[in-house]
Amino acid sequence: MRDKQFMIDCGEGTQIRMRQMGIRTNRLGHIFISHLHGDHVFGLIGLISSFGMLNRTADLHIHAAADLEKILQPQLDFFCEGIPFKVIFQIINPKVYDKIFEDRSVSVYSIPLKHRVPTCGFLFEEKPRDRHIIREMIDFYKIPTWRIPKIKQGEDFINEEGELIKNELLTTPPEPPKRYAYCSDTAYSEKIIPFIEGVDCLYHEATFMNDELKRSKDTQHSTAEQAATIGLKANVKKLIIGHYSARYVNKNGLLQEAKSVFDKTILGEDMTVYEI
Repeated sequence: MRDKQFMIDCGEGTQIRMRQMGIRTNRLGHIFISHLHGDHVFGLIGLISSFGMLNRTADLHIHAAADLEKILQPQLDFFCEGIPFKVIFQIINPKVYDKIFEDRSVSVYSIPLKHRVPTCGFLFEEKPRDRHIIREMIDFYKIPTWRIPKIKQGEDFINEEGELIKNELLTTPPEPPKRYAYCSDTAYSEKIIPFIEGVDCLYHEATFMNDELKRSKDTQHSTAEQAATIGLKANVKKLIIGHYSARYVNKNGLLQEAKSVFDKTILGEDMTVYEI
């Protein structure tokens, strides 16, 4: 987002996949960990170690529940002593909806989820961009260059004759800010709907099909139908499902089950890039 990279969860093999996809990590500054199950964190120590060997110098912020620091710090002390950058732990309370990160481009919120261990999802909200300058109008009214940044932020212009030039004559609206929500791992919970209402893209786990409803409840995961129901009730613009049980070699059944409830569903597939 705006030349910055954010990672959500870091399972074993993450850095291998990133190399296969040609993803450079020089702009990755923040990693958000949803919960402390191995398939979401086992890749962290290897990734950090690799960053050290690549002589990374920029700080790396890890946003996670407090227990991750207790688990990871001894490994960092043993395997990553002397790395040329700081690993900074930012503590999340996974039980509350809260703003956990903010910069000039984006705000990130935690979303309490329902799982066997404390778990949260994440909501990324892009901040509004500046308005677009109409170059011909800027030239017509002979507006000095130093005034342009304020005009892009919505300010009107008063010329030397005292005439007020409304901003709408000088600019066009920016693209609407994007909103992306990530919800995995979680049992079906309508409590998340107010937090993700109307997002441009929702990623929601769909571990099982509905014929495994009892198993999904026992393991506190969701079915494809349940993920689609959340997408429908939250009025999201696009739903990506994922986190499938290994029993489903062919994922088309999961997709069709979800699409029968919410047609704007996409099958999340490994090494595939999706537009928010």
